[in-house]
Amino acid sequence: MNADTVPVSRYEIRVDTVKKIVNEHTDLTNEAAFSLAVHMVRALDTVPESVR
Repeated sequence: MNADTVPVSRYEIRVDTVKKIVNEHTDLTNEAAFSLAVHMVRALDTVPESVR
């Protein structure tokens, strides 16, 4: 088996998930949705785990 796989971090998966949700519910471009998703994931990461 000689598959070229690229490892994807959980952070990248979370950003992609948020980007897809933003794209579904707004008229933003992919770049703008990605930028917003990054900001949203960073903001969520600052919430203490006991609150999440």
